[in-house]
Amino acid sequence: MSNLRIDGDRLWQSLMAMAEVGPGVAGGSCRLALTDLDRAGRALFQGWAEAAGCTAHLDAMGNLFLRRPGSDPDAAPVMTGSHLDTQPTGGRFDGVYGVLAGLEVMRTLNDANITTRAPLEVVVWTNEEGSRFSPPMIGSGVFAGVFDLSYGLERPDQAGTTTIGAELTRLGWRGEGTSRPVAAYFEAHIEQGPVLEAAGCQIGVVTGAQGQRWYEVTVIGQEAHAGPTPMRLRRDALVASARMIDAVNAIGHEQAPYACATVGQVTVHPNSRNTIPGRVFFTVDFRHPVDATLTAMDHALRSRCQAIADTTGCTLEIKEFWYFPPTPFDPACVAAVRRGAERLGVRHQDIISGAGHDAVYLARVAPTAMIFVPCEGGISHNEVENAKPEDLALGCQILLEAMLERAG
Repeated sequence: MSNLRIDGDRLWQSLMAMAEVGPGVAGGSCRLALTDLDRAGRALFQGWAEAAGCTAHLDAMGNLFLRRPGSDPDAAPVMTGSHLDTQPTGGRFDGVYGVLAGLEVMRTLNDANITTRAPLEVVVWTNEEGSRFSPPMIGSGVFAGVFDLSYGLERPDQAGTTTIGAELTRLGWRGEGTSRPVAAYFEAHIEQGPVLEAAGCQIGVVTGAQGQRWYEVTVIGQEAHAGPTPMRLRRDALVASARMIDAVNAIGHEQAPYACATVGQVTVHPNSRNTIPGRVFFTVDFRHPVDATLTAMDHALRSRCQAIADTTGCTLEIKEFWYFPPTPFDPACVAAVRRGAERLGVRHQDIISGAGHDAVYLARVAPTAMIFVPCEGGISHNEVENAKPEDLALGCQILLEAMLERAG
C-alpha cells in the first residue's frame, strides 16, 4: 500500500469538468437539488463511475450508489461520498470533492488491479444543501431513519410549486428501499472555515460535528401609516425584530469561542416605504459542540425575544424547525484518518465540523469519520470558494488508505 497513490491531476480534471455543469456567473457552480442541472451533474459522474466498472443503484429518495464489487459479495460495503447539488451561488468543491474523491479511489484501485474483500461504494446524497428544499441533508436523513420516507418525499420547494417526490418522479430517480447495512462511511470535504489554513495544516481529522438548532421566528405588530402614527403609539414589528436579531448575535458572542449564531433570512410585510411593518419573519441558526450549551442558547433566545415582544407591543412565535445534537464520530474510523496523515507526514490537527454534513446522519447507523482539507480564506457557499490541488490530493490519498483499512 505504500506505493499506491491516487492521481491528483486526474482528480483535479474531474473537479473542473464537473464545474462546467451549471457554471455560476463568478466562477462557481449552480446546480440546485433535483433540477435538470443536478441531473446533468449526476449523469456525468455516473458515466465516469460506470466506465470504472461500478454498478448503479437508486433508493427511494433518489440517493445514487455506485458499487465496486469486492471478493465477498455478501459483505456490507465501505462507503464514501457527499453531494453534487450546490447553493445558488455555490463553489466548485463543496460536496463535489467528496463524490469525486471517492471516484478517484475506485480508479486508483483499478489502475493497481486491487480487489478489496468488502465492496466499495460512492454515494451521491439527495438534497444535501437544503437550498431549494428544506431541511438539508434530507436524503441521508431518510437513509439513516432520522426522517421517514413520506416526510422526505412531501418536502415542498421554497416556491411551494412542487415536492421532492414529484421531482424524483420527473427525473426518473424514484428507486427502491431506504436503508441497508454499511460497514463504514468516510466523507472527504473542504473545511468551509479558516481553522486549518490559519494553523498551516493540510489535513483536518474530524472527530465530530457541532449540534445545530434552526428556528423560524414570526413577529406580529400592527401596520400603520408612517406619517400620522406617533412613535409612542407604534407596534413596529421590524423594530422589535431588529432588537431580537441583535440579541441572537449577542447570544453567540456570550458562548464564545465555539458558538455560532446567525440570522440568515428576513422577510418584512408589507415591505412598503411608508407603512410601519406589521409582520416580520426571520430565521435563526444556533450551533455549538456541547448540547448543554446549545440548550442554554435556546432558553436565552426564547426569554430575550419574548421580553422584547412585550416591551414593543408585539406578539411572538418561535418554531424550532430543525435540531440535531452534537455528533461524535467513530473512534476507530477517526484513528484510521489520523494514521493516514501520519504516514504521509503532513501537518494535521483534530477538528470539529462547524457545518452539517451527510456524515452526521450516517454516524447514527454506521462507523463514520470525515477528512477535511483547507479552503482558501475559509470561504464556502460562495462562488470564489477555492482549494489547492495538492491539498485535495492529500485528502483523497488518506481517504483511499482509510477505506482500504476497513474494506480489507
